Amino acid sequence: MKRAITVLLIIAAIGAGAGAYYIRRGGPEISVNTSPITRGDIIDTVGATGTLQAVTTVQVGSQVSGNIAWLGADFNSIVKKDQVIAKLDPSLFDAQLQQARANLSQARANQTKALSDLERSKVMLLDAQQKYTRSKELAARNLVPQSDLDAAKIAVDSAQASLASQQATVAQTAAAVSQSEASVNQNQVNLDHTIITAPIDGIITQRSVDVGQTVAASMQAPTLFIIAADLTKMQVTANIDESDVGRIRPGQHVTFRVDAYPTDTFEGTVSQIRLQPQVIQNVTTYGTVIDVPNGELKLKPGMTANVKVEIAKRTDALRLPNAALRFRPTAEIFAALNQPIPPEVQFTGGRGGRGGQGGGGRNGGGRNAGAAPAPSAPAASAQQGVSPGSRAAPGGAGAASGGGRFGGRGGFDPARQLERFQAMSPDEQKQFIARMKDRGQDTSAFEKAAKSTSASSALKSKYGAPQSAQTIDALFAPLPPVESRGRAWVFMDHQLKSVNLRLGITDGTNTELLSDELQQNMEVVTSVTGLGTTRNIGGQQGTGNPLIPQRGGPPGGPGGRGGGR
Repeated sequence: MKRAITVLLIIAAIGAGAGAYYIRRGGPEISVNTSPITRGDIIDTVGATGTLQAVTTVQVGSQVSGNIAWLGADFNSIVKKDQVIAKLDPSLFDAQLQQARANLSQARANQTKALSDLERSKVMLLDAQQKYTRSKELAARNLVPQSDLDAAKIAVDSAQASLASQQATVAQTAAAVSQSEASVNQNQVNLDHTIITAPIDGIITQRSVDVGQTVAASMQAPTLFIIAADLTKMQVTANIDESDVGRIRPGQHVTFRVDAYPTDTFEGTVSQIRLQPQVIQNVTTYGTVIDVPNGELKLKPGMTANVKVEIAKRTDALRLPNAALRFRPTAEIFAALNQPIPPEVQFTGGRGGRGGQGGGGRNGGGRNAGAAPAPSAPAASAQQGVSPGSRAAPGGAGAASGGGRFGGRGGFDPARQLERFQAMSPDEQKQFIARMKDRGQDTSAFEKAAKSTSASSALKSKYGAPQSAQTIDALFAPLPPVESRGRAWVFMDHQLKSVNLRLGITDGTNTELLSDELQQNMEVVTSVTGLGTTRNIGGQQGTGNPLIPQRGGPPGGPGGRGGGR
């Protein structure tokens, strides 16, 4: 009996000890998930949709009305310039031409008669003048009466008036002849327009009429055919959102896919950013023209293209996952690891784990702390890093100064930076370019803009229109280098340690690492799992839902347990 009681007491003691241990631990062992730092390509892209179309399309219409009598081309027909592709019924225009020609013949006959009458009037005037001269001589010797002299004078005046009238008649018949000739030419042109020819070499992409159909050219020419000049060279007109159009430049590389060939990737080049906004459902987009080679004739007009414009690319770059930049440890995690809260991490009261992490306040942490730049707008994303020129710097080193080389105070000004560069001596310019390359920045666009004398004047000009530039596309300033600050965490000696980093471009999954604090194959923390879902945090039962924040201040933070109020 005593032995049984002893065994029961031992079992009870073991159970009480185990219960106290698990109560003190507050849950199962936590697990720290990490990802390695790798090397590879990072491509910052802007996505959009667009429509394929031929570079040059011509609408072939009819300038005269009539019935289609013959068609010489159909869909997909290859035509040459001046090739006959359609004919209208010419009978009506032929009759009008014959009538105009008859009117012309009549007008020429009237002109001939008027010229003959003009010659007779000249002869009559000459005869009257001779008689008047003879009468004056006889009247001087009193051989004829005064009435005969007056009659001779009247005959001369009448002949002169008749001559002037006949000259006007000749001019009138000449005008009638010219009018008839013009009418003949017009009817001849209308008759010629019944024959429709191809204006360019190309391919018929649309035929809108059939034989026997009547076309009416009243206010505008009806479209009979649409001819694409050359389908081996096409264009994609993509609609770029206004938030991304500031990063689009002519000459950028473009890749896209179409539904007809889901496994094929096509390439192109940005040729034009049209300054023609389109507002659809309160969304403003700008048309961007992309030149696309189509040597295999796979692409067809009207296809929808899913476009990715390459803004920046880094080859064999050191990169870390964006999940590591988004990871922000809470005070609960530090408590579970039995680790004191690092001095660079500060928690405010209220919701546990959502306070600032680097200097406190709005700009020091919170949503910006340790984040990477977003792929669509690295210069403006608050949750994935702050690029040069943003006002809120991410937490960590350099946060107070705005982060980056050009951050914080006034933002990155390409015009001012270009002016400073041009004011430097050649040696200073070389050193400046070398420093940019050491930071892993792409300097090709900056060097090209710096060497161009027109670029500086374009940036200084109010309207940006120097005499050498033909389009506004040539005046776009080069894109500023992308550099931001972030923070990652490593798990060493069973403790979390923060590392402040300089970051470059991102593709949404990985971010370029510019600083050398971390090396390839090193592990960075992406998440912490295994925290008990039933643990009482800050006086409130946990829900286990990551979308519902825990109430109350985190343990160990400034608010302590229940300090969220």
